[in-house]
Amino acid sequence: MSQDSVAPSSTFNGWIGFDKNAIKGNLVHTTFEPKPFTDNDIDVEITHCGVCASDLHTLRSGWAKSDYPVVVGHEIVGNVIRKGKNVNHLNIGDRVGIGAQSSSCLACDECKTDNEQYCDNMVQTYNDRYPDGSKTYGGYATHGRFPAAFAFPIPDSLQSAIAAPMLCGGVTMYSPLKRYGAGPGKSVGIVGIGGLGHFGVLFASALGCDNVVAVSRSRSKEVDVKVMGANKIIATQEENWDVNNAATLDLIVCTANDPEIEVSSYALLLRRGGILVQVGAPEDVLKFNPMPLIFKNRSIAGTVIGSRKEIKEMLELAVKKNIKSWIQEYPMDQVNKVIVKMNTTGARYRYVLVN
Repeated sequence: MSQDSVAPSSTFNGWIGFDKNAIKGNLVHTTFEPKPFTDNDIDVEITHCGVCASDLHTLRSGWAKSDYPVVVGHEIVGNVIRKGKNVNHLNIGDRVGIGAQSSSCLACDECKTDNEQYCDNMVQTYNDRYPDGSKTYGGYATHGRFPAAFAFPIPDSLQSAIAAPMLCGGVTMYSPLKRYGAGPGKSVGIVGIGGLGHFGVLFASALGCDNVVAVSRSRSKEVDVKVMGANKIIATQEENWDVNNAATLDLIVCTANDPEIEVSSYALLLRRGGILVQVGAPEDVLKFNPMPLIFKNRSIAGTVIGSRKEIKEMLELAVKKNIKSWIQEYPMDQVNKVIVKMNTTGARYRYVLVN
């Protein structure tokens, strides 16, 4: 019997959230039933999984009531141990990554123009349902089953722990930077220097922007952001931060999701015609005043994760420019400790769980 035709397991082991109290560090290590194996799927032995703020939102039903039980985690790296007969771009033993999206129709206009993440039939890697009604389960597990179309070979020179957080956090920042013209001749601001924002600084610098500006509440991360490639930091707790830096940026990518923050205030930093791209996804409505847009012909946009093409480009850029995620690694079996730490103090700048 060939490796491709080995009968797949009917259950996997993972760390499961059964209700919104999971956010308190109450994930349970037990079995779950993955989607039915098809000719287009792969089974992956998971070695690494990044911890994303989306995991916390989902565990506590912050955006909407979650489809419990859930296995979160969508920054997954592991090795292919089984593949369906229609899978031609991957082989048994290949090291692959799976991000926040695991399926789309692959036939609509969005999918045909490298915009799969905007497909009406986009399926998220966890807390979602495949077209057959089976549940999606993520990477806080020993194994996972995923459609191969959304699995990406990891370049040999890129360490698994470094690559994992790029599969959601990284591409969430790379996509808007690339789509809105970050590069030589441009001044770019990154609002919020956390798990997402640190990738924004790293990739804006790697894309060759003339000026990369970190925007944070304080200067506590000033040394870090300058090592990442920022030219300066704007601290919004300081008086006249907006007036002193008005109309100096061409593009802002905003990761802020605190409902107490008036996101439109950041638009004052944009030149005429500048664009503020919102990627932070709040649980409550953000405050917004349209006046900073109206009087300077500024725009606001939004993006979510990135396309398959953008993920591949991002990984190639990481290799070419030797970009490294700023991470802290923990054993997978310490996931409850990590969830509590992430929910209370945050990470500098990304936690990665290791099997």
